[in-house]
Amino acid sequence: MCTAAALITRLKTASLTLVIAESCSGGLVADAFACVPGASAVLWGSFVSYSYKAKEMMLGIKHDILESAGAVSDMTACAMVCGALGNSTADIALSVTGIAGPDGDGSDNPAGTVWIGVGRRGGEAHAQRFFFPGSRAEVRSAAVKTALYTLDSFLKEEVYNAV
Repeated sequence: MCTAAALITRLKTASLTLVIAESCSGGLVADAFACVPGASAVLWGSFVSYSYKAKEMMLGIKHDILESAGAVSDMTACAMVCGALGNSTADIALSVTGIAGPDGDGSDNPAGTVWIGVGRRGGEAHAQRFFFPGSRAEVRSAAVKTALYTLDSFLKEEVYNAV
């Protein structure tokens, strides 16, 4: 099982810091880390950028990206990663953007659609689309768990590529 505590240990061992940019999860990913004693050694902070305006102001995402791709897209998830890294001194960024529901966004994204992005300073940001059925709370909970697994996979790949 992938836990925030295990990720904190791995980040400490690798001397890496983490910044988080969240939308639909509303700070729950950062909370998963902050609940662990010693998280301050690796958690730089987080941005809860729920609205378009917050994404623009806090993360520097261009309005054109939000208008053309939408807040729930690979482009926005990657832009959130880049914006979080650009507005912090962290080494790695994790982003979550999606639609928790109960309604969709009027586009091709039904409720439960979530994009999770990850990237390292000086590297490329990557994002993956997920669909989580269930209530608003269930979607948000699944997004947090999947974000932790995404970071875990990214860290494993970073170690593999460093060898």
